[in-house]
Amino acid sequence: MHSITLPPPLRRDARGRFVKGRSGNPAGRPPGRNNASLTAAALLDGEAAALTRKALELALAGDPAALKLCLDRVVAPRRERPVAFTMPPIAGPADLANAMAALTGAAAQGCLTPGEAALLAQVVDTYIRAIETTDLEHRLRAVEAAPAARSR
Repeated sequence: MHSITLPPPLRRDARGRFVKGRSGNPAGRPPGRNNASLTAAALLDGEAAALTRKALELALAGDPAALKLCLDRVVAPRRERPVAFTMPPIAGPADLANAMAALTGAAAQGCLTPGEAALLAQVVDTYIRAIETTDLEHRLRAVEAAPAARSR
């Protein structure tokens, strides 16, 4: 008896390019770190103290790259600063103009950076949308409840 063998699935077209939708490596890359990363980590593990000492020596000797490396590790990244700005009260969409005028004025006077003013404007916009959504929900419930009250 002869067994029929099927040809392997077509992975490349007549021009030698991969067929669309077919991976050249169906099994994919194995999970985990690659050997180079594992080898480098193993070599560096025992030398961390010596490398740190050398980086400090180079930085103290004036090497700009070593100095940047050391300072990046010593000085924490700058966080946002508190903003000294009093926002006018916002009770509804009618108050939006006053709030935006206050933000624009504070940015123009240098009390806020343009980026801070833009972020606060987004907060105001989100707050106004929340107020509008809540108001819409209340009105919708009132409309839905009205026919029930009239039919009694």
